[in-house]
Amino acid sequence: MKKGLILFIQFSLLIIINGQNKIVLSNTNIIDGISKSEKRNMMVFISNGKIESIKNNGSNTKGYYLVDLQGMYLLPGFIDAHTHIRSLDAANRALESGVTTARSASTPNFQDISIREMVNSGGLIGPDMVAAGVFVTPDLGETILADIRLKNLYSGVRTDDELRKVVQVNADRGVDFIKTRGTERAGLPQTDPRKQTYTESQLKIIVEEARKFNIPVMAHAHGDEGGYAAVKAGVKSIEHGTYLTERTLKLMKKMDTFLVPTFTTVVDLTQPGGDYDNPVLIIRGQHMLPSLENTVKMAYKMGIKIATGADTGYGPNSTTRVGMEITNFVNLGMKPLDAIQSATIIGAELLGIANKTGTISIGKEADLIVVTSNPFNDIRTIQDVVFVMSNGRIALNRLPFEINK
Repeated sequence: MKKGLILFIQFSLLIIINGQNKIVLSNTNIIDGISKSEKRNMMVFISNGKIESIKNNGSNTKGYYLVDLQGMYLLPGFIDAHTHIRSLDAANRALESGVTTARSASTPNFQDISIREMVNSGGLIGPDMVAAGVFVTPDLGETILADIRLKNLYSGVRTDDELRKVVQVNADRGVDFIKTRGTERAGLPQTDPRKQTYTESQLKIIVEEARKFNIPVMAHAHGDEGGYAAVKAGVKSIEHGTYLTERTLKLMKKMDTFLVPTFTTVVDLTQPGGDYDNPVLIIRGQHMLPSLENTVKMAYKMGIKIATGADTGYGPNSTTRVGMEITNFVNLGMKPLDAIQSATIIGAELLGIANKTGTISIGKEADLIVVTSNPFNDIRTIQDVVFVMSNGRIALNRLPFEINK
């Protein structure tokens, strides 16, 4: 009975806190996503979901609900630029891992659009969703059930008119991105991720049709031939890029094409459990991983913009997270700030929302996370998220750790 009462009080307090228009986060060290060093002993004032001001500790807090962050480190919320969130439970798991913005990499029934609208209307506390809707892929399979206008595409999506049709349906449903593919999948035992699917001319049709609706295109591409064709066609980002050559990366640099390597997902392939648990995939991962390591290192050295993507549906058995991707980037040679920016401002640039989120700056959305210690000193702490705020609403607060008597 006592435990139930405590839970009820905690839940009631959470409702009260989220009903506040004005919140101040005090006693924190800020890593703003821009500066090379932290700003110590600071306070962040939040009003109506946005960052109103940033001041030194001890400033007047009258009229604000005070949250003491106990000297921990405040960062911009993570941006997961490649995810397959398709349920409310999954959205919550992503949010509690620190993801305050997520770009869908397709869902089978436009669930990403529904989640986006629920967040936008205030019915759900984040993450903000950038929706891609239905995958423009040669074989839609069961996805033809997502919209009655897809019913005649059961035999495939290959002709010019068929490619345009799927783009048009997505645009009509209100997507923010179109997702297509240049190569086969890595996560199925019977496919070869290096094998090209759509040609450059087919990909160009998709890009040009999407451009009519002012919608950018992201392209799944592990293999080099399919990746090169996608970049030539004008896609905004290459997803994965496992086997990309220097030639393709140079073209990406010239075209200002982003790379979303989803590196931790390939690590997941090599290990039991997680989203992939198959002996063929474990073997495949052994040769994919060094190739993708090389791609990420070359891309970083060439100055290609790299964004984080966990490439998971955030299911109950998922083991990949954006914090792990940041950690892996540092292990591959990135500077800690650069790796953090891959998950914040660079992701925001890719999604076209850098004016709204991605840094701790006055006027931007209060998309914020807290970690226990300085990730500039040990990047692994970035995985221990203890506080999450999305659009000024508290989604997770594990502080204080001690029992309040």
